[in-house]
Amino acid sequence: MMINNFFILLRQELLISALIFILLFIKLGKDRSNESILHIINLLLCLNFAAGFVPMLEGALFNSMFATSKLIVLEKNILNLAILIISMQSYAWLKSHQHVIEFYILLLTSLLGMFFLISSGNLLMFYLGLEMSTIPLAAAANFDLTKRQSSEAAFKLIISSAFSSSLLLLGISFLYGTTSTLIFNELPVHLIYSPLQIFAFILFVSGFAFKISAVPFHLWTADVYEGAPVAVTSFLSVISKAAVLFTFTALLYKVFTPMASMWYVILILLALVTILIGNLFALRQENLKRFLAFSSIAQVGFILIGISGSSQQGFSSLVYFIIIYVFSNLAAFGVLSLVSAVTGKENIHDFKGFYKNNPTLSWVITIALFSLAGVPPTAGFFGKLFLLMSGAANGNYWIIAFAAFNMVISFYYYLKVVKAIFMDENETPLQTIPIPTYPKVAMFICVAGIILTSFVTYIYDYIQSLSISL
Repeated sequence: MMINNFFILLRQELLISALIFILLFIKLGKDRSNESILHIINLLLCLNFAAGFVPMLEGALFNSMFATSKLIVLEKNILNLAILIISMQSYAWLKSHQHVIEFYILLLTSLLGMFFLISSGNLLMFYLGLEMSTIPLAAAANFDLTKRQSSEAAFKLIISSAFSSSLLLLGISFLYGTTSTLIFNELPVHLIYSPLQIFAFILFVSGFAFKISAVPFHLWTADVYEGAPVAVTSFLSVISKAAVLFTFTALLYKVFTPMASMWYVILILLALVTILIGNLFALRQENLKRFLAFSSIAQVGFILIGISGSSQQGFSSLVYFIIIYVFSNLAAFGVLSLVSAVTGKENIHDFKGFYKNNPTLSWVITIALFSLAGVPPTAGFFGKLFLLMSGAANGNYWIIAFAAFNMVISFYYYLKVVKAIFMDENETPLQTIPIPTYPKVAMFICVAGIILTSFVTYIYDYIQSLSISL
């Protein structure tokens, strides 16, 4: 019975491990063309995503070091969908790359670490999952081996990650020293607001703020996003950030509940500064990857406002917004990935007159930007609305007014890109970009997700029903 539970509860982790071993066997076997390898990998990722919908048990393993529930399974399925979309979008870039299998091994190893991170019920498992998810990404960021910027991105990512991990580890050591336990379920009883515990919590928040690029811990983000390959930037922007936010929110709601009055103030301050700085710097960007980096920083500010509500609605609005963010951000990065792979162009001024030769891609990125801006009736509007409603639960309406005002500011820089695509003249606009089947399917999924998520109310209701168990 215990063996059966082991395989059932660890099903998603075991599937990712199996994918990694399959890729190793393919690497050791006879030489195959990149296209055939990509066909195999996309099929395996599709099967992995589908397997996440098979009903499974809830429970814990290894003395509660690992735990799973329906909500956790949903969170992992969101990440599985995101890596499938990224894989399909990267087809044009990867089909001519020398190290396709190695690239997927790095991303899947990182994803496996994120799964352990989300399911962790113990501070030791939490830290191991965090490191396992971070280290492969530094190598992946350096995957454009001929570009100096890619090496710089990897260096900055590993340095900033090491610093944030050291803060988290120091916070863990202080928590263990004052509570004598590493188990999440036992920690709240021992939190007594002692100075050392407050300091440990501040270290915790600082470490997480680095991972999610909250201001003032965001300085690495734009440089790493710009230097890394578009596929890795997409992974960092969506999958890595989502996994850390899921874990961070669960820790706040389950472990640090006795400190709720303190972390509410910290989250609000971080949120307001993050939204403002993210918007102001996004206004100045000319490179689309840097532009999307500061856009994602501003989005984190809205998420922090939502989870500050410390309620079931707060977690529901987070998961719902992450689903929308996956579709919206990956739609924008998908267009950029195709254009970058074919032309090497990544600046906003390169997209002037883009609609003339590429109407389909133009509409895809426009819908994505409208969703990120929160323009109704796209899903992004409802995502931000639910986050702000959750944040308003404590009655601080001036915070909601500030966030709404910054949404208006964000319209300007998102529409600046749309204006360049549709209205600005360019004597030599970008040529017609061929859209292979895989990127076409990925873009269809993203656009359909942006539209349907806003109208299918069952999605939010289902998430809210699962959040009761948090």
